[in-house]
Amino acid sequence: MSKDKRKYSSEIVDGVEQAPSRAMLRAVGFESDDFDKPQIGIASTWSMVTPCNMHIDKLAESVAEGANASGTKPVIFNTITVSDGISMGTKGMRYSLVSREVIADSIETVVGGQGFDGLITIGGCDKNMPACVMAMARLNRPSILVYGGTISPGCYNGKKLDVVSAFEAWGEKVSGKISDLDYENIISNACPGPGACGGMYTANTMSSAIEAMGMSLPYNSSNPAVSKDKSNEKKIIASSILNLIRNDIKPTDIITKKSIENAVRLITILGGSTNAVLHILAICKTANIDFGIDDFQKISNETPFLGNLKPSGKYLMEDLHDIGGVPAVLKFMLDNNMLNGDCLTVTGKTIAQNLKDVAKFDSNQDIIMPLEKPIKESGHIRILYGNIASHGSVAKITGKEGFIFEGVARVFDCEDDANDAISTGKIKKGDVIVIRYEGPKGGPGMPEMLKPTSAIMGAGLGNDVALITDGRFSGGTHGFVVGHISPEAAEGGMIAFIKDGDIIVIDAIKNEINVKLQKNELESRKKEWIKPELKYKSGILYKYSKLVSSASKGCITD
Repeated sequence: MSKDKRKYSSEIVDGVEQAPSRAMLRAVGFESDDFDKPQIGIASTWSMVTPCNMHIDKLAESVAEGANASGTKPVIFNTITVSDGISMGTKGMRYSLVSREVIADSIETVVGGQGFDGLITIGGCDKNMPACVMAMARLNRPSILVYGGTISPGCYNGKKLDVVSAFEAWGEKVSGKISDLDYENIISNACPGPGACGGMYTANTMSSAIEAMGMSLPYNSSNPAVSKDKSNEKKIIASSILNLIRNDIKPTDIITKKSIENAVRLITILGGSTNAVLHILAICKTANIDFGIDDFQKISNETPFLGNLKPSGKYLMEDLHDIGGVPAVLKFMLDNNMLNGDCLTVTGKTIAQNLKDVAKFDSNQDIIMPLEKPIKESGHIRILYGNIASHGSVAKITGKEGFIFEGVARVFDCEDDANDAISTGKIKKGDVIVIRYEGPKGGPGMPEMLKPTSAIMGAGLGNDVALITDGRFSGGTHGFVVGHISPEAAEGGMIAFIKDGDIIVIDAIKNEINVKLQKNELESRKKEWIKPELKYKSGILYKYSKLVSSASKGCITD
């Protein structure tokens, strides 16, 4: 194949002077004619660490098989992943968001060092997918993301289960609402096999956003992990990456402000995870796109929330797939003037061209509600400002929680103390739980607060207790919650000065979050505050806490 189709690999393998490179590559399976083929790096996030990624080795092999058949030369390499679901509520969660940067850095390092002409990344959980896209944008060579797919639901007593069922069961158990036997059976049956968490949690949120962004193939985000549709993707993936190379279509040709708007509007309709705010901001920074947290609010203001999907609704990702998947939702958006149809995608066609033959929803389905009967007339993601969050915060308000909450502050300087208070019945109706020093620097790593929010829901307090934090939330979180409070406590943000008994008002209509204190009282408390030392003095968490930006800027490190 011509040298211009081997823009990067030719520097590695061509010429007499690169004979040692060819010698080493023969040892990993290259044959003579392989040196004339475009090299495709396949970044696999396979690991036994989590069910989200446990099957990705087989998927990577399948993709490599397709690449070989298409006339390119695939090279599989691995990067890391960590499991939020397993580490949730422990110190291990401090490493979760950090892993996004590590994954992006590692993919950039391997692809840049090895001279691959194209890149296929295979992600299976929420941090590794945005990390893959960040790496693609940095490298800016032909790339496609492949999603490992969603998990099949578990079942107990005729009820569909997922990992959030297991977290909420803990709250039900400690409040005496279920027996020990029911609790153990829920735990045993919640996660039956491979795939990412089944609801519109962060993994499915990000896979959907990336498809709408144009960086993955149609249906890739909704094809279940264990399905014929997923196993059949290899041929079209291989032909698509070759087409991108031939036409020199790069990520920055696809990831634009208009395609980002498509992604944000889609996840607004679906009721996606608040983590998408962090991840999309990070992608935009990497791709040099001017898109900030206020743009999320603008789109939310003009976009209805229609997805009857967990955690706020009834259905799972596999149910959405059964009615046409993400392409059917995008088709609906295009037909209703909610999609920039001229955006380029990894098929080499525009998103409108991809959707030309996609069927419309069956009128009898109740997974995506009609425009005239929305779950909420505007989006669920709200960007709140006020004396607690002068640089912004992120709330997930679906409407079922109400829109205004005023309550009494119950302040905790770490998640563990809050969990203890909830599990021992010390939290009462009307309380606003404040969990601080869990931000990007203070955590460090901005851990997710799924354990306390699940305990609140499990205890039946979901409509009666609010929670605010400079940490963040799992996509499985629901209830009256506000996270990403910036500036964070560790940086002297106002959340550091709240005391037990203060009155906090959260207003998702005016998009405000305030503590009812006079400015002079807040200033007095600020003068008494002593900045805490970093929790870690060495290692990756130390480096992260020194480098990371605020949540309002996506928690980026570059």
